[in-house]
Amino acid sequence: MKASTLPEIERARFNMVEQQIRPWNVADPLVLEALLKVRREQFVPPVYRGLAFSDVEIPLEVQSADTHQTMLSPKMEARLAQLLLLNADDCVLEIGTGSGYQAALLGYLAREVTSIEIDPRLVAFAQHNLQQNHVTNVKVETGDGSNGWGTTEYDAILVTGSLPAIPDSLKYQLRVGGRLIAVVGSSPAMTVYRITRTTAASFETTSLFETVIKPLIGPTVSHFKF
Repeated sequence: MKASTLPEIERARFNMVEQQIRPWNVADPLVLEALLKVRREQFVPPVYRGLAFSDVEIPLEVQSADTHQTMLSPKMEARLAQLLLLNADDCVLEIGTGSGYQAALLGYLAREVTSIEIDPRLVAFAQHNLQQNHVTNVKVETGDGSNGWGTTEYDAILVTGSLPAIPDSLKYQLRVGGRLIAVVGSSPAMTVYRITRTTAASFETTSLFETVIKPLIGPTVSHFKF
């Protein structure tokens, strides 16, 4: 269907994909499909719904309060999802749920997602958004996941806020063959890394691209470990 024949909101979604996301090296057909199927506007705080498809970070103001957190831009959400190299049977850990939109994208691409959010207001907001959009394979839990979460190993881990370093405890939650995507550094110099667990005791680190995003809320790590 041509963009010109779509309803206005679907035309805006189509334009988001074609004008922002594809040009930012996002070409995986399943990721692009997820972007068209998961209704981003329903995960945006109502006051900012008009910005749902804009190339900006959207403030997460919920329950009449500013959480000082934001949704990542659509192109960043899409790029991070693509970099995880997800398969349909994968189990994913997300650190930093926010509105639940990124988790919903991951849930479209994988078997199940466990998403950890430190702010109880955002936990409630994300759970509501996921339920309203009939996303049944994403579980949101309240807590600080900056150093990992529980003892389960995952096929993929995504950290949605920047870290000063990646703690070993988080890396060791990858299954062998699992991939972790995180943004490391401090403004104005941050790098997106993919860490792959190659054996029980070894990891491969790949530098992917430079960017800047807000820090993950939680205790900081004092030094770099790769």
